[in-house]
Amino acid sequence: MDVAEAPLRNLVTDVPGVLVGSAEDRQGATGVTAVVFEEPAVASIAVLGGAPGLRDTGLLEPEMTVERVDAILLSGGSAFGLDAAGGAMAALAARGRGFAVGPARVPIVPQAILFDLLNGGDKPWARGEGGAPPYRALGAAAVEAAGLAFALGTAGAGFGATTLDLKGGLGSASAVLGDGVRVGAVVAVNAVGSAVIGGGPHFWAAPYERGAEFGGLGWPAAIPAAALAPRFKGGPGANTTIALVATDAVLTKAQAKRLAIAAHDGFARALRPAHAPLDGDVVFSAATGRRPLADPVFGLAELCLAAADCLARAIARGVHAATALDRPGAQPAWRDRFGTLSPPLGGPL
Repeated sequence: MDVAEAPLRNLVTDVPGVLVGSAEDRQGATGVTAVVFEEPAVASIAVLGGAPGLRDTGLLEPEMTVERVDAILLSGGSAFGLDAAGGAMAALAARGRGFAVGPARVPIVPQAILFDLLNGGDKPWARGEGGAPPYRALGAAAVEAAGLAFALGTAGAGFGATTLDLKGGLGSASAVLGDGVRVGAVVAVNAVGSAVIGGGPHFWAAPYERGAEFGGLGWPAAIPAAALAPRFKGGPGANTTIALVATDAVLTKAQAKRLAIAAHDGFARALRPAHAPLDGDVVFSAATGRRPLADPVFGLAELCLAAADCLARAIARGVHAATALDRPGAQPAWRDRFGTLSPPLGGPL
């Protein structure tokens, strides 16, 4: 079947050349999501949060030598989670993937992490009680699981994620531009703020929703002043929303950088607040290079707009799909509080 005729899943894997896999430590209430490229992809990054946790991201700047990456990881675990890239690299190296350095090959796997250490999961290694963090094994398992279909909500890097008032999660969405270029987003929503207006059920991302992909409820009749008052979850380092936007367009590394910057608008459309000093908000971008842009300037502008919209939708889908952790005092999920308002039970309002 031709790519243009393939049915859309409303996932980032609708972008040709992109695969996604997740792995979780359910006892520890944490996980890892790997975005694996069938062939090395041009990639970049934009960091607008004040407290990021990153690995091997300096090489993604346009002036750096390495142009392409083999995979990108999103992980829980705070700084402990940075071990996941090592496991992913080992799994990719076993497949012969990587940047050639003489006879050696080094898989290029940039990574971002979020803070999920205080969500009620059993993490003795984070309390200094011994044992090894699970992230190296989870990184390898996520790579091995990579495919076209993957779970949303309480899965992968979103397994232990939370927001101000509801369980966070893993979200994804996709779109096709008028010239046939595809774009998609995947995000682990662990925000310092809220994805819903005044405690729910309506999502800040409602204007960008397609169909009833996150409930179909639209906007509330009015937005109360209290919903605009500043409210923050947790404390310094206890947050971070991490994402990747991907396209099958042919992009330079500088254009990929512009795409990552513009995609941050999706955070601002779907979360209030975003990009706080307490956040590590990060967006990776990747281009698999299957289809040239119709116009290098206006085509890129259209792609940037679509990427931001996809990311906003993906954030709402991640929260909408989440289920509460099986822990005393766990944050409620959107479905727990508002599921009767959502299709198929209630139908779009």
